[in-house]
Amino acid sequence: MMTMRSRFCLFLLHGCLLLLGTLAGIPTSLSASSSTIVGTDGLRLQTIIDRAAPHEKIILEPGLYQGPGLINKPLILESTGAAIIDGGGKGRVVTIDAPDVTVRGLTIRNSGRRLDIEDSGVFVTPEGHNATVENNKILNNLIGVYLKGPNNAKVIRNLIEGDRTLRVNERGNGVQLWRTPGSIVSGNTISWGRDGIFVTTSKQNKFSNNHIKNVRFAVHYMYTNESEVSDNLSEGNHLGYAIMYARKIRIFGNRSTGDRDHGILLNYANDSVIERNHVSGGAKKCVFFYNANKNKFSRNVFEGCGIGIHFTAGSERNQISENTFQNNRSQVKYVGTRSIEWSVRGLGNYWSDNLSYDLNGDGIADRPYKPNSMVDQIVWRHPSAKLLLQSPAFLLLNWVQSIFPSLFPGGVTDSAPLIKTPELSELNSAAATKIE
Repeated sequence: MMTMRSRFCLFLLHGCLLLLGTLAGIPTSLSASSSTIVGTDGLRLQTIIDRAAPHEKIILEPGLYQGPGLINKPLILESTGAAIIDGGGKGRVVTIDAPDVTVRGLTIRNSGRRLDIEDSGVFVTPEGHNATVENNKILNNLIGVYLKGPNNAKVIRNLIEGDRTLRVNERGNGVQLWRTPGSIVSGNTISWGRDGIFVTTSKQNKFSNNHIKNVRFAVHYMYTNESEVSDNLSEGNHLGYAIMYARKIRIFGNRSTGDRDHGILLNYANDSVIERNHVSGGAKKCVFFYNANKNKFSRNVFEGCGIGIHFTAGSERNQISENTFQNNRSQVKYVGTRSIEWSVRGLGNYWSDNLSYDLNGDGIADRPYKPNSMVDQIVWRHPSAKLLLQSPAFLLLNWVQSIFPSLFPGGVTDSAPLIKTPELSELNSAAATKIE
């Protein structure tokens, strides 16, 4: 006959068995907390990946691991220290082909050199939704990171350096994006690529707080809409921010310093807001407008360039106000006869070469500012006419226009030029409003 104590022990045993059965039925997604420590260098990365279960964390200890590696299940791949994944100069080093993959804290280097098959340090396929590539050193690859089709991927706080032995047009881009809505590129240091960040056929992307140097274009937009470029630094590149065939882009808080050709280029870029950017350091043109329409320029600083803004090719319905044009050799280049107004609701721009006065003290100069004269128009249309700039005829023409302003050709007029430069920190409350 079973005693009370025996029955109690059987009850406890039964409860333990039920608990074990319940634990055995826990979904595999909760196993993400498990870790695999790989302590031997020289292993093939693919062997390590194949041994891991979905949602597992692989921690590579310091050492050299042989690529390539294809991640085809949700994983975290990271390092506790100096783990290096080497592609051996062939193909893609790490390919992410599954959702919810994180690659963190690694040195990823030596991809192949074939642009036609998109050799990359990290290549994310259309299956790689929510991929995160962070805090890595991505060195000596053709393309640093390529987001080709995933949604909501992140490339953050990486050091990305291309192959500086190649000519610029032979290199790949630091970060390249194609049809990857919602993806973010932030906090990276990028150098020695063709373009720092190149995006095409995408939308709702955000590029912020990146430092880009020694490339062709720091940020290059093509056919990409409803996105943001903010608080980046372009330093010593051919061109800072090239926005082409794009709509509804917010470009704010960026700097271009020492770029060679242009700080900002707008080519068929429409319905965008460009505010609080700073271009300096001797570019040929701080800004180049080419058939860009219905954009809003506000609170930018353009200084020390050959030309402040080159405005051409039928650009219309742009709002340009509260900007600072400081010590550019030519503040504006506009070759045309159409009259264009550069003030909005009684606020114009600051021009360092405007010698006008402000008798009533309202901060607005008492006469309009016209940056270009008839002599400018003649010289731009006929460059050889520069030989006549100091001739009596040109000097007389300049004097007559100063006495009779009605003789000015059509062109840019600022009817409310500012007496002092606006503070960048004083945001215009209407700066981000839609332009009608």
